[in-house]
Amino acid sequence: MLKQGDFYELDISFTQAQVDAFAEITADSNPIHIDAEYAKNTLFGRPIVHGFLAGAVFSRIFGTLFPGEGTIYMYQDMKFLAPVFVGTPYRARVEITEVNTEKHNGTVACLLTDNNGNRLIEGTARLKHTKQFV
Repeated sequence: MLKQGDFYELDISFTQAQVDAFAEITADSNPIHIDAEYAKNTLFGRPIVHGFLAGAVFSRIFGTLFPGEGTIYMYQDMKFLAPVFVGTPYRARVEITEVNTEKHNGTVACLLTDNNGNRLIEGTARLKHTKQFV
């Protein structure tokens, strides 16, 4: 059973193939994500990962790892603070900040950082899990 202060961390990186697949699935073909020549002339100097693809790491964690199977994703807010790049290692951290045992849900702080500890994405999620938030 999860309680306030419990956390989970996952190291992750993204491939260009994942970015290209996400662009196709979402029809977001903004060249900042998929065209290296175009991206060279932008503020970032190279392609960036779609924000929602990078943020989807939280869905992966919640649905399969922490709390895992049976999780219902009820809410998510995210702030995109800095770009995420292909092939760069990142760490996702989620931490339980509040538990409502009557409603079987929990509030979770979400954070994606680079190896220097810079915050790239931060936000809050609310999850329901009848076996973990009791």
